[in-house]
Amino acid sequence: MSKQVKKVVLAYSGGLDTSVILPWLKDKYGCEVIAYVADVGQGAGELEGIEEKALASGASRCVVDDLRKEFAEDWCFKMLAAGAIYEDVYMLGTSIARPLIARGQVDCAKKYHADAVAHGATGKGNDQVRFELTFMALAPKLTIIAPWKDPSFELTSREAAIDYAKAKGIPIAQSKKKIYSRDRNLWHISHEGADLEDPRNEPKDDLWVMSVPLSKAPNTPAYVRVDFKAGLPVGLDGVKLSGEKIVEKLNALGGKHAVGQVDLVENRLVGIKSRGAYETPGGTILHEAHRALQSITLDRDTLHYKQQIGLKYAEMVYNGQWFCPLREALDAFVARTQKNVTGSVRIKCFKGRATAAGVESPKSLYSDKLASFTMGQEYTPSDATGFIKLFGLQMRGRGKSSR
Repeated sequence: MSKQVKKVVLAYSGGLDTSVILPWLKDKYGCEVIAYVADVGQGAGELEGIEEKALASGASRCVVDDLRKEFAEDWCFKMLAAGAIYEDVYMLGTSIARPLIARGQVDCAKKYHADAVAHGATGKGNDQVRFELTFMALAPKLTIIAPWKDPSFELTSREAAIDYAKAKGIPIAQSKKKIYSRDRNLWHISHEGADLEDPRNEPKDDLWVMSVPLSKAPNTPAYVRVDFKAGLPVGLDGVKLSGEKIVEKLNALGGKHAVGQVDLVENRLVGIKSRGAYETPGGTILHEAHRALQSITLDRDTLHYKQQIGLKYAEMVYNGQWFCPLREALDAFVARTQKNVTGSVRIKCFKGRATAAGVESPKSLYSDKLASFTMGQEYTPSDATGFIKLFGLQMRGRGKSSR
């Protein structure tokens, strides 16, 4: 295979894994390596000097692709509209970004006539599946190189990777004293490894990056109004904003109040239980706002069925199945359910929580006359007698037969 690979596009973050994989690819295959960097909102701190670092590490070129607006509006907001949350609490920040990055790699490979793509995901994790399913769906003829699954890849621990980077003269931020594996983008940041590998350990206060520790959250709540049109966020406090700006502003607000912190032992696709800490301040606010708005704009049967769809959608995103017919079909269903999910929700951020503090919609199905305890002409209580008798007919029959 090494003779067949002439040019490879590597998903490059500038972090520990991809920093050592880049020179390793050159040593292993003797090929040209293009570093592909997807800007999905990881922040200027991570992107600063990344082109120079990639070139100094041996890349023939470094392509930086600004995908922030698309990531927010066409990926995160679709997931939001579906109500997709994995295992009750994980808002899929890493999961949703990987297929987008992989698609960018494929586009880059086609543009520069590469014959291979590579990623730095480990053989134990979910990201390997997310990258490779996307490669297979969009460019099945490209060779996929996954160093962590190559028997000759000797950098099988983060400690070994640090030693290799130092030997190659590659600057890295990690040290052997404290090694957290972090992934950050516009939607969230994840923390894994080090002391988190023991579920008995509580996350330390200095772990959190996008948000303050709960103990340091202000004693005064903050409020924000989230505006929606057809199930998608379109602005804050009456001001129309692009998707990435909405998430950025809510990240700052939610982070200040410790909103969106999750400590989770999750079930990976490969069958391993993994412990991680996640911060999704803006996403948590948006999910609560969207939930509240749906509560007054969707009828009962549609809402309940859509909740089931949300579970499947979350599972598919987590498993990297973005580019498949079922996800596209589910999007069509979700879009139809969101037709009337238009309005505004006032959210209260306080001591780690985001709660709805008021919701309004021109498409509201809520009737204060029907909901009121005061009986009126809109509802005849005696009608319920026949309804309950018919609704409970089978239960009454079973009760009689069991005596």
